[in-house]
Amino acid sequence: MKSIKISLEMAQRVKEFVNVTQDYPYEILLKSGKYVVDAKSILGIFSLDLSQPIVVEVYADECDDLLEKLKKFEA
Repeated sequence: MKSIKISLEMAQRVKEFVNVTQDYPYEILLKSGKYVVDAKSILGIFSLDLSQPIVVEVYADECDDLLEKLKKFEA
C-alpha cells in the first residue's frame, strides 16, 4: 500500500481526480478523519470534508504511474 495527501477543494478537481482513478483496476481509497470512501466514487468524495487534506491509499505495489498523475493534486 502507498499513500499520499491531496487537496480537492473545487468540484472541477474532484472530477479530474475521479477521471484519473477510474483508469486503474486496483483498490484506491480516500480517508478523511474517520471516513473512508472509494476514490472512484464522485458521490463518495463529495460526502467528505473537502476543505481539509485527504489521504489517498493505493492498494497496489506497481502504481508509480498513478502516483505520478496524482502529484498535481498533492496538498
